[in-house]
Parts: sequence; structure tokens; C-alpha cells
Amino acid sequence: MRSDRTDCGKRTAIVAKAGTTAGGRGHRPVDGSGGPDPRVEELCTAVSRLRRELAAHPADLRDRGIAEDELAALSAMVSAGVPEIPRMRRSLLLVAGAVGSVSALALALARVRQAIELFGSRPEQRSGGRAV
Repeated sequence: MRSDRTDCGKRTAIVAKAGTTAGGRGHRPVDGSGGPDPRVEELCTAVSRLRRELAAHPADLRDRGIAEDELAALSAMVSAGVPEIPRMRRSLLLVAGAVGSVSALALALARVRQAIELFGSRPEQRSGGRAV
């Protein structure tokens, strides 16, 4: 468990020190210390945990590959710096659709959702129930 967090910590520390992300839109840490963004650290930890729990889950899940691919994409976004919120939400929906019915993974999945929500509130809803 510790090794996943350490790897992400090194990568986010480099991004925080440089002050920019791959897209040139840097986010400064909330505490102003110049250290890694705590939201990125939280997302890294949550994604790593769900990846480990999914890998250890013995059931033959039909959409396991989709979940693994999207978790890998989330992990790559985290490693690169501050991820894109719409892309994170899409990945979360795909992962939830793939493993959401597996109660053994529910807590880890909820932590990924909570970590993504740290980057911003949910999209506004229109009267038709669709996100704006």
C-alpha cells in the first residue's frame, strides 16, 4: 500500500514544484506550502487501493477489463499532474458500471468518487436530469 502512495507522491511533488501540468494549467496546493496537491494525493491513494482490491477479487467479472483500463487511465492522469475533471467523471462512471454491483469493492469505489469530488462539485442539473 505504501509503495503506491510514494510513487504518486514523487510524481505530484515534481508537478507541484514545476507549478504546471502537462496542459500548462498548474494548481497550487491548498495550503500554499509548495508541496503536492492534497487532492491529487487523495485520488492517487484511492485509485491505487481500488486497483489492488479489484486485482485481488476472485470473481470473474464480465467488465473487469473496462474497470482496469479506466483505473489505469485515472492513475496515469494523476501521475501527470492535476487530471481533467470531465475525463475523471467519465472514468468513474465506467468503473462504477463495471464493478458497482460488487459489494466487496463498494468502499474503495466510494473513496475514488469522493476523491474526484475534491476537484469540484458535481455538474449542474437541467430540468431533464442531464448534466450541463
